[in-house]
Amino acid sequence: MKPGIHPNYVDCTVTCSCGNTFQTKSTRQSLRTDLCNVCHPFYTGEQRIVDTAGQVERFMKKMENAAASAARPSKRQQRLATRAAEVEAQKRRPGIEVSAEEAEGTAEEA
Repeated sequence: MKPGIHPNYVDCTVTCSCGNTFQTKSTRQSLRTDLCNVCHPFYTGEQRIVDTAGQVERFMKKMENAAASAARPSKRQQRLATRAAEVEAQKRRPGIEVSAEEAEGTAEEA
C-alpha cells in the first residue's frame, strides 16, 4: 500500500435510534443508524412496517384515490356524454335538424 493516501481506520461507536450502541471499525469516529439487530423487525419477530420516507402513507393515499376514481367516469366519457346530450337536445328542438352523420358519429363514440 502506498503511504499517505489511505484514510485512518479507527475504532467506531455505532448508535442506533433505539439507544443501542456497539463498537466496530470504520474511517469515522461515530455512526448513527435507524435500525440495528436489537430493534429490526426481522430479529425481533414483530410484524411492523419500517417506514423512513413516508412510502407507506403515499402508497395508501394512491390506493384510496384509485378506489375513489373507479366510480367516476373518465374525462373522455364525460365529453362523450355531454356531446350526446347536446345532440339529443338539438333533436328535440323544433326547426333545428341534426345531420344524420352527426347523430351517427355521436352514437358510435358513446
